[in-house]
Amino acid sequence: QVQLVESGGGLVQAGGSLRLSCAASGRSFSSYSMGWFRQAPGKEREFVAAVSWYGGSTYYADSVKGRFTISRDNAKNTVYLQVNSLKPEDTAAYYCAAVRALGRGLSLKENDYPYWGEGTLVTVFS
Repeated sequence: QVQLVESGGGLVQAGGSLRLSCAASGRSFSSYSMGWFRQAPGKEREFVAAVSWYGGSTYYADSVKGRFTISRDNAKNTVYLQVNSLKPEDTAAYYCAAVRALGRGLSLKENDYPYWGEGTLVTVFS
């Protein structure tokens, strides 16, 4: 199993940036693919980005492509989400999630991820 704790959220003006972190505890972090999801008030949780176990493969939702960057440092058991050019519509609770890679491709579906953090809130004001 793996336990996940997000940090780095906050209040930021439109156009600003944040770096979200997700620290993992437990064994074999490098064997997990990692994803970031977000849930805005009154909306369903949606996929944001995912990264493979070795960091070489990434995938992004169209709404964040070119503005957000997912990365990981397996030595630090941490996955990051750099969020730039923030818009008010990016306001949401951001969650990281983990799934054992097991040779599978990256998943965009939240139901494929069995391990979740508690989330970190990002609020963007104009």
